[in-house]
Amino acid sequence: MKGFEERFSELQADMISICMEYVGDRANKVYVYASCEEDMISSSFFYLMNNKYVECHKLNVVLEDGDESYDVSTERQFMVLNIINDNIEKIEELCKEFEKDMPTEMKLIYDATSGKFQAEYKYDLVHTNDDIKTADDFADEWFEEIKSKSL
Repeated sequence: MKGFEERFSELQADMISICMEYVGDRANKVYVYASCEEDMISSSFFYLMNNKYVECHKLNVVLEDGDESYDVSTERQFMVLNIINDNIEKIEELCKEFEKDMPTEMKLIYDATSGKFQAEYKYDLVHTNDDIKTADDFADEWFEEIKSKSL
């Protein structure tokens, strides 16, 4: 039987995998934001492509000559988000099963060029304690933070 760490890693890898599939494995880096607080699950994903940080619905903006365009339809985006959200639920179940703390926030970064994976976790309530911001706002802020670091 697989242990906690192995199953946890597999679920994270699946999130990255579906995001890579969305771009036909053509991204330099994949960023996945996952939030799970008080029965509310939320996620988003974005990329580093052609040396530009880009949100999943704007992929065709960063195409270079000869690049095949992407299907960035809302249906396709929701398909990816549903898979990510299912994985977050499975991680939550896994944490309950093994009596581990469930991260309230996960920031996953996969560098497709080097094959390196890194993850950052928070266990405190993030958006629940904020009167104004939603999980989506925190995901957008992370995108802007990553983008601004690269300038």
